[in-house]
Amino acid sequence: MMPIGPLMIEHRLIERMIEVMKRQLRLWEGGQKANPSFIETAVDFIKTYADRCHHGKEEDILFRDLSKKPLSGDLRRIMEELVEEHRWGRQTTGALLKANEAYRKGEVEAVSTIFDCVKALVEFYPKHIEKEDRHFFLPVMHYFSTEEKNAMLDEEYEFDRLLIHDIYREYVTKQEANLKD
Repeated sequence: MMPIGPLMIEHRLIERMIEVMKRQLRLWEGGQKANPSFIETAVDFIKTYADRCHHGKEEDILFRDLSKKPLSGDLRRIMEELVEEHRWGRQTTGALLKANEAYRKGEVEAVSTIFDCVKALVEFYPKHIEKEDRHFFLPVMHYFSTEEKNAMLDEEYEFDRLLIHDIYREYVTKQEANLKD
């Protein structure tokens, strides 16, 4: 099994969530209202699953190991683009979270920022995923031996196993900090 298998499976779930976000956006635009609870859920999904889990494995495992390989110029350029796209996704998701907080506080003009951020994310992710699936993941696997692929796969499974502990450790730390205020 190649280490990209789990990454491509994760893409399918991200695509499903992006489709839900797209459908929600169409509903909201008709009434010029957003659903703050849904936005919190979408932001949590993007931050935790798409970015921290999925992009984390790409950047911390696959890209790290690829940086040691003599990649072709095109593949190295694509890898750099993907890292930059991950940063853009984080910034846009952060802006969405900030706009949602303002909207919850009654700043109705924040709805336009919410719409802009959601539109940007639902346009971005399908293109980003296509670039990874069709133009990057499969070609870069030729740079790895079977042993290297298996080692990355093991590391991806360990990454997933530890992620839930990191998430809830952060949650408890935040709750403890809130009690000190």
